[in-house]
Amino acid sequence: MDIVKALTEQFGITATQAQNVISLLDEGNTIPFIARYRKEMTGALDDQIIRELSERLDYLRGLDEKRESVRNLITEQGNMTEEIAKALDVASTLKEIDDIYRPFRPKRRTKATIAQEKGLDPLAKLIFEQEKGVDVYLEAEKYVNAEKEVFSAEEAISGAKDIISEMISDNADCRNIVRELTNKSGLIVSVASDPEEKTVYEMYYDYSEKVASVASHRVLALNRGEKEEKLKVKIEAPAEDIINALELKLVRDEGQCGNIVKECVFDSYKRLIEPSVEREIRSELTEKAQEGAIKVFGENLKQLLLQPPIKERVVIALDPGYRNGCKLAVVDATGKVLDTGVIYPTIPSRVEASEKTLKNMIVKNKVNLMCIGNGTASRETEKFAVNVIKDMGSNLQYIMVNEAGASVYSASKLGAEEFPQYDVAVRSAISLARRVQDPLAELVKIEPKAIGVGQYQHDMNKKRLEEALGGVVESCVNSVGVDLNTASPSLLSYVSGITPTISKNILAYREENGRFKSRKELLKVAKLGPKAFEQCAGFLRVDGSVALDMTAVHPESYDVAQKLMEKFGYGEDDIKKGSLKGIHKKIADIEKVAKELEVGVPTLKDIIGELEKPGRDPRDDMPKPILKSDVLSIEDIKEGMILKGTVRNVIDFGVFVDIGVHQDGLVHISQICNRYIKHPLEAVSVGDIVDVKVIGVDVAKNRISLSMKEVNA
Repeated sequence: MDIVKALTEQFGITATQAQNVISLLDEGNTIPFIARYRKEMTGALDDQIIRELSERLDYLRGLDEKRESVRNLITEQGNMTEEIAKALDVASTLKEIDDIYRPFRPKRRTKATIAQEKGLDPLAKLIFEQEKGVDVYLEAEKYVNAEKEVFSAEEAISGAKDIISEMISDNADCRNIVRELTNKSGLIVSVASDPEEKTVYEMYYDYSEKVASVASHRVLALNRGEKEEKLKVKIEAPAEDIINALELKLVRDEGQCGNIVKECVFDSYKRLIEPSVEREIRSELTEKAQEGAIKVFGENLKQLLLQPPIKERVVIALDPGYRNGCKLAVVDATGKVLDTGVIYPTIPSRVEASEKTLKNMIVKNKVNLMCIGNGTASRETEKFAVNVIKDMGSNLQYIMVNEAGASVYSASKLGAEEFPQYDVAVRSAISLARRVQDPLAELVKIEPKAIGVGQYQHDMNKKRLEEALGGVVESCVNSVGVDLNTASPSLLSYVSGITPTISKNILAYREENGRFKSRKELLKVAKLGPKAFEQCAGFLRVDGSVALDMTAVHPESYDVAQKLMEKFGYGEDDIKKGSLKGIHKKIADIEKVAKELEVGVPTLKDIIGELEKPGRDPRDDMPKPILKSDVLSIEDIKEGMILKGTVRNVIDFGVFVDIGVHQDGLVHISQICNRYIKHPLEAVSVGDIVDVKVIGVDVAKNRISLSMKEVNA
């Protein structure tokens, strides 16, 4: 297979782009590095396209390896023909190669192999060839042999039928006919295991939908219901159409042979092909649904990680709880822990003491922002906190924080290493406070699937999910950049070219030698050689002796940046002063300047952007979090209200929006916008601040229905 050609056709890129990306990947370059610092070679492909191209490259190379392996196996058996060789050459999926190999694969003992052992292969081939005028029973008499346990012509014919049935089942074209018709006209059907039992799967108790149109989230729901033994799920294929199509292909005679082949077609389909193809289609539907869910999860995770940090605030975090109390943690603007404690605002006899403790902590530490976890007892804690703020006459604002993953971090080895002096519950509160200050730096410490913005993530292929979400985290970390002197090992390990071992070595070097004074000093870190330095340097920021170290300009381009500044009368000191903001206006012909400086235009544009806004944080362009000063409950919500909220999760059938009450409201996909959309991600992302209209409130079921399109109508 011409892999370069296949990639150019799939991704709509040139052969040069495809070949360059392949070469860069094969040389050991990371995807963030290629996307950011090799734009001239890739034609400025973004990291997501390069990541998808890399995955497809691995698949195509694996396909070629499988192709050659099968070719060798069939050749060694002495069964290779020109037709099989051509079929292998044009096969474009692993499924096609498996179908080609199926007749030659070593089989377990089957009805067909038993018949073959009895010497009935020639009879089966004679019948299958369907020559006119053949007397099948007369021919079958020749195979009666007591030693081989063939005692009659009928037994010989029965064994021949078993062989023919398996031949049909092994035929790639026949399997394709079954596959295509089942995919086109088949139904996925489910019924209840116990129709009287009340479960979350009741909408699937008597359900059917075309295989061709079933939505991904319904596939995953059916799978889970089946796994929990609440549903019985199957594929109903158009059996009559399939059998007719197979007969049209295989039956060439209306005599004895043709009638026997018809019987074999029916037997082969019902006994061998149908169950196998049903498993295949269920597997394909699941794989497609999982890929879709992983993609949505990845988009949600990206938006969550890139939420803008709330900087320069002293934050007090309240991690709510009932019996074990509400844990408190105060951190300063750098994330350093200043104070911790426990209060019991849900126990009437301890409310007064809890108020006093919280007020003292706020005043003592000059707190100017409060955050409250959204888990158990959060509603009661929020009301308590608002009353305290009002009683103090303070203009202190608060923000609700998604607790997902905080308990995972607090009980982890990393949590224990970072805060050995605090118990698990207090670590969770510290994590919430830091999550507000810098969501990315804190959330990278948590396994991505535990962050709580997915759908059916626990049903996913674990390896595939981890790979995909790891790629999302890597992309986010490198797009923002990392302060080399403050970053945790968790954050550093996602930086291009830095392994977990190197990240620990960086921390050890920092602890032994103090702050890094320049990027170049990284080369003194154990196991961080020239290649790793090349990959990571541009993504690490150092506020030290070299002004360019605080930008995303790669050290390999420092000469170009310095020549550019000299050309227009600037020095490195002007970077920190912010004096280069208008440098792009002085460049009339960027191509001419690029040629003069011997650099590509894309790289030059990136250098100019960095010189104008050194240390720019791309998260600053994201919607700012909503800070609150009062509390709402679901009882306060009335139909027709227009509210502002934050998108917390995007799923296949809608979005959940935090409107300031304990329960997030649902905007169904039909209520998102006035135009048709296939998926909510086409219109909205996690973290977006949106205006919504309340269109339904069910206090008993704790459900709120919202509309975005009615606000904008």
